[in-house]
Amino acid sequence: MSSTSIKKIIPCKKKQLIEMVLDIEKYPEFVPWCIQGKIFNKSESKDLVTFNGDLKVGKSLLNETFSSHVSYYKEKDKIIVTNLDGPLKHLKNEWKFKDINNSTQLEFFIDFELKNPILNAIMKKSFELGINKIASSFEKRAINLFK
Repeated sequence: MSSTSIKKIIPCKKKQLIEMVLDIEKYPEFVPWCIQGKIFNKSESKDLVTFNGDLKVGKSLLNETFSSHVSYYKEKDKIIVTNLDGPLKHLKNEWKFKDINNSTQLEFFIDFELKNPILNAIMKKSFELGINKIASSFEKRAINLFK
């Protein structure tokens, strides 16, 4: 399995950042290797937003679709993403948001394993670089939209 966590201060309001992270249909506009994002079965209650989402990632003909279940716990300011279907054997992904003055402290954790052992071994070698590139894309997007 590959796992890492990132903690950053992003210069925007917590609510703005949460809405941006939940809007997976816009990911192809700024997330590297993301070709398409779709949301299905969205429901919302006083403290919880849930939906299933598909992210198609890759390049042109070489791509895979990851299906996940997303839960946003409003009172805890936490998003939890788990795997439903696709090339992942295991996925645990957590986003935590905390107000810091007029900025937001973002904590991001991901732990996953691909079903294909060969691809999993390749992915481990470039994992940190890829995650840092994706994290930077979220930070740049937030700054461009909200600063």
